Amino acid sequence: MGHSAVKDVYHQVGEKLNELEVRAPMNLYLYEILKEIFNSREAEIFCKMPFSLSTVERISQISKIEIEELKNILNDMSSKGLVLDLFVNGENQYSPSPMVIGIFEFTMMRTGKDVNSKRLAELFHHYLGDETFFSSNYKNGERISPLRTMPYEDAIYNGQHTEILDYEKAYAIVEKSKKFAIGLCSCRHEKHHTGDKECDIKLDTCSTFDIAADSLIRNGLAKEVTKKEAIANLEHSYDNGLIIMADNVKKNIFFMCHCCGCCCNALAGLSQFGYPNSVVTSNYIASINEDYCVECGTCVEACPINAIEMVEYDGDSKPKIDEDFCLGCGVCSLQCANDAMRLVSREKRVLHPENTFERIILQCLEKGTLQNQLFDDQSKMSLRFMSGLVGGFLRLPTVKKALMSDLMRSRFLSMMQSGIKMQGKGWLLEL
Repeated sequence: MGHSAVKDVYHQVGEKLNELEVRAPMNLYLYEILKEIFNSREAEIFCKMPFSLSTVERISQISKIEIEELKNILNDMSSKGLVLDLFVNGENQYSPSPMVIGIFEFTMMRTGKDVNSKRLAELFHHYLGDETFFSSNYKNGERISPLRTMPYEDAIYNGQHTEILDYEKAYAIVEKSKKFAIGLCSCRHEKHHTGDKECDIKLDTCSTFDIAADSLIRNGLAKEVTKKEAIANLEHSYDNGLIIMADNVKKNIFFMCHCCGCCCNALAGLSQFGYPNSVVTSNYIASINEDYCVECGTCVEACPINAIEMVEYDGDSKPKIDEDFCLGCGVCSLQCANDAMRLVSREKRVLHPENTFERIILQCLEKGTLQNQLFDDQSKMSLRFMSGLVGGFLRLPTVKKALMSDLMRSRFLSMMQSGIKMQGKGWLLEL
């Protein structure tokens, strides 16, 4: 009986995870991961938490758990990355961590005797290394990923006179931030333990800023660094030809990844499983100047996602860019000694949400889970009913397509913002 009850609560955690902004389909590997990282009480609280950021008082009211006990457990869960813990609006706010960016990253950023990193690495390797995870999130052409590509400014062709916006400049993001932290790269740490790490890139490269940095520092998941050290981390990526990926928002960018082709799980969504939107592109794309190209193949070797190949053309072997997969990172250009490979503007600008609120709303709309953000307290039968009713409507393909269209999206997001302000949660729009 006891075993059955414990088993049930871990399946419930899996069901809740699958209803967040990133789908997390249940299988044996996920079940084993959840058993490894949650104890039964933590699992119970995770299931009872509202879906959106909430104070400990609100969570206590909904879960019927005394505040003092709840505080202690939430603090423990925050130190394990099982819940997000952000100090905003003058107090700590908590919400369930999604699988990505969340439970996977924070779990593999942990070290110490109380975490079995090798076993967890093997479990995550099987779970995220299976196409099911990516197909659950991107098989219907979803456009909103948690990650977007940052272009290397030196790789952008300066003959176009195109303005490079600040949110597209990695160094500008660091300069604008006030607090900095660096932690273990979760993907590289995972591959280190599974024996699949082919590169010699150091493990501690994951950058976070401001309230995200504050959270990771408080919870022992990353160490505080200076702005100078954060810039040095960027220069390390530049020198080693890493793809820089950032929080897929324009304002208040909270994290930056420094990714290699051999370790990064998000890049595997493109290079191994063929889902181009598992990482959102920059507003640029690689272009070859054939007058300068000496057909050496350096760009082919440099591309971390194998988006360039040598093809036979009129008796010569020439590089060809797969424009459906090119992220517009500029790594190939940095390695080209002849200035033949440059980044040029894409014909159509890419959709990057304004802030975290917009990103989560659009992710949930695409995934069919927006109703959980609208009716985040599902302890009440009336709200569960409304969630089911509204969710069924929002999941209709025609409705989803209309709300994500260029014509309707801004109006839809404005309505969502007005609703949040009416609830007294306008501070969410500042995230």
